[in-house]
Amino acid sequence: MSDDSSVRIASHLRSVAAERGPGAKLPSTRELAARFGAGPVTVQRALARLVAEGVVETRSGAGTYVRRAPRATVSGDLSWQTAALGPARSGPSAVGSTMRSVPHDTIALHGGYPDTTLLPMREIASAFTRLTRGGGRPEAFARPPTAGLPDLRRWFVDDLDADDWRDSDALITSGGQAALVATFGALARPGEAIVMESPTYWGAIAAARQAGLVIVPVPRTGGAPSAADLDAAFASSGARLAYVQPNFANPTGDVWTAAQREAVLDVVRAHRTFLVEDDWAHDFAMDITPRPLVCDDTDGHVIYIRSLTKSLSPTVRVAGVLARGPARARIGTALTVSDLYVSPVLQAVALDVVARPAWRSHLHRLARALQGRRDALVSALAVGAPMIEVPAVPRGGLNLWAALPANTADGTPTDPGLVAARALALGVAISPGPEWFPTEPTGPFIRLNFAAAGPERYDEAVAILAAAVDPV
Repeated sequence: MSDDSSVRIASHLRSVAAERGPGAKLPSTRELAARFGAGPVTVQRALARLVAEGVVETRSGAGTYVRRAPRATVSGDLSWQTAALGPARSGPSAVGSTMRSVPHDTIALHGGYPDTTLLPMREIASAFTRLTRGGGRPEAFARPPTAGLPDLRRWFVDDLDADDWRDSDALITSGGQAALVATFGALARPGEAIVMESPTYWGAIAAARQAGLVIVPVPRTGGAPSAADLDAAFASSGARLAYVQPNFANPTGDVWTAAQREAVLDVVRAHRTFLVEDDWAHDFAMDITPRPLVCDDTDGHVIYIRSLTKSLSPTVRVAGVLARGPARARIGTALTVSDLYVSPVLQAVALDVVARPAWRSHLHRLARALQGRRDALVSALAVGAPMIEVPAVPRGGLNLWAALPANTADGTPTDPGLVAARALALGVAISPGPEWFPTEPTGPFIRLNFAAAGPERYDEAVAILAAAVDPV
């Protein structure tokens, strides 16, 4: 549809807003598209115009509403805080785009979680019911051990299926991010170095900077850091800590080979350093099911983190950390100081779900669903946006790491941030590549979450992405 259609829709909505008054809900994008015979992109342009004018506001998951007049506020002089706070370790930009709310009806390819249709919501609801019915599990309503409920710690150890691990080696945390923050703070001091693959998870980058650590990036060579690069990074920086994702790395989807795993562990042992293994996608294996790197470690070099939040529910923030020796003691102390303990109710619900046979059935269904969505988005990109390339189709995880053309149609370098902004204005949210690099990005990339939006919207999303890369 033309810009004239967008103007007509915007004019209609102004009239509706004036008639209904502040706080009133406006028609949905689908209703407006049907009424005016317009496409979703045209409707989104009209809504974006009214949002910019301050006429309407969008509420994630709820719809579009006539904006209420802002309340009058009395503001004091806050400028004194600038000097009092001093330099910031991290600013608002440290929080990745995956955590940002987007307008209602936006096709969300930017998030870090699967949509709820892929999650065991019925099982979670039943677990909460069982917990509260007839008193449930008494331990769920008392202060738990600071390390976590013993049965849940045992489950993390047993599910790892590796020798020589004990229940006492496990700690329960409030999600994987809390585990990273505590582990980095416990094993390295401010000003010290931490080695990281590049690109890597934005949350790990943010946690390291918040802890005052200096990030030493190493590139992935064939999907993993080479032994030579890792050895040089440890030797030059004096780092005693590294953060890695050997299986289905976020954002790239890379999986280390057996030879790469052995080579990395050899370097870590030689330098007597710690390796934090983030097994974030343990429950999202599709074509292969690689074992965690920690299964090959017997001397306490690998600190293992596995979160259940993404595969259970964003509301059940539970993760496990496995570590040995004094390192485990220091991480445990850091977690106790920061959180005291994780909600025993959430721990009990998580254990109830994962300890039942239905959990394995759910993971099998999830793998098939993720395969279908991954393949559908790869195909949609190949047909509708061939200028956006997927260098390697991931064999697990939730994301596609896609390369944009080096230059736009007019010859200027492609800016992933600008592409993301254009796409959002047209109704698609994506994650720009630069926030996944600890230092300068090596090219124009974007990350697309194929688990966060249904395949029925992929063609529409891809058409918008193509327009955002090369606007006419």
